[in-house]
Amino acid sequence: MVTEIKQVKQVLTSGIKPIWCAGCGDFGVQAALVKALTDLGIDRSNVVLVSGIGCSSAMPHPFSTYGVHSLHGRLLPVASGLKLANDDLTVIGTGGDGDGYGIGVGHLIHTARRNIDMTYIVMNNEIYGLTTGQASPTSFIGAKTKSTPFGDIENPLNPIALALSAGATYVARAFSGDPMHMAEMIKNGIQHKGFAIIDVFSPCVTFNNVNTYDWYRPRVYKLEQAGHDSSDISKAMEKALETDKTKWEKIPIGLFYKTQKPVYSEMDITLKNGPLIKQPDPDKTKINSILEEYL
Repeated sequence: MVTEIKQVKQVLTSGIKPIWCAGCGDFGVQAALVKALTDLGIDRSNVVLVSGIGCSSAMPHPFSTYGVHSLHGRLLPVASGLKLANDDLTVIGTGGDGDGYGIGVGHLIHTARRNIDMTYIVMNNEIYGLTTGQASPTSFIGAKTKSTPFGDIENPLNPIALALSAGATYVARAFSGDPMHMAEMIKNGIQHKGFAIIDVFSPCVTFNNVNTYDWYRPRVYKLEQAGHDSSDISKAMEKALETDKTKWEKIPIGLFYKTQKPVYSEMDITLKNGPLIKQPDPDKTKINSILEEYL
C-alpha cells in the first residue's frame, strides 16, 4: 500500500521545488492536497489548480496537474470560468488571506452565493508573506508589522462567518500542524457538489512570530469531536464567532457547515445542453449578423 501511494505521489509531483521558507505551513497544505487527490484517485489530467499571487499561490507549481497562476485576488473568476467551460474538471483554487480576503474578497462573496462547483483552499497566515510582512485582513488588532509598526488598529475579518453569510455550501477550517485532518477536509470539499471553502491556519515562520504552530496547538480543537451539528447554519455561525468570545483561546477547526443546493451550472440556461466545451460550435452567420447590427 505504501508503494502504491508513493507511485501516485510521483505522478502528482512536477519536480519543481516550492519557494516557501523551511517550516512554512504551506508545505502541510501541499501534503494534505496530495493525500486528498491520492485517496480520491482523480486522474491528474482532470485536475486544475488555480492560484492568485502570494507565497501560497505558488501551489500549482510542484504539482503535475494542470495549473493556472492568475492575477492577484482574481483566481476565483478564472476558476469559475474553467468549471463552467468544462464541468468534468476538478477545479481547486489555492490562495492566501491577502489574496482571497483582501483584494479578492468581492469575488469570494459572489462565487459563494452562485454556488460554483469548486474547492477553494485559503492559506491564512495573518500576514502578507511574499511582500515581507505587512498586516493582512486577518491580522489581529495590535499586530506590529512593517505596515503597522505601532500596532494594527483594524478588526480582523472572520472568513468562516463571511463564507457562511455569503452562501457557501461547504465551510471548513484546518491547521497545517495536522495535515491528516486537513486532508479529510480537502477531500470532502472536493467530493462536495457546490462551492467548498477550507480556511487553513498556515503559519508564516518568517514574518509572523505570534500565530505560530506552538501558539495554535493548545488552542485548536476539532468540531467533529465536540459533537457539532454541521447541518445547522445557526450553530455553524455560533462556532464561527466563538473565537471572538473566547479571545482566541478556543479555536474550532473542522467542518462548520455543509448543505446541498443547486449549483450554478444547473440553473444557467446557457448551460442547459451541458458545459460550453461540449456544446456544438455556434452558428457564425448568426453571430456576424448580430455584430453587424451594432457596428
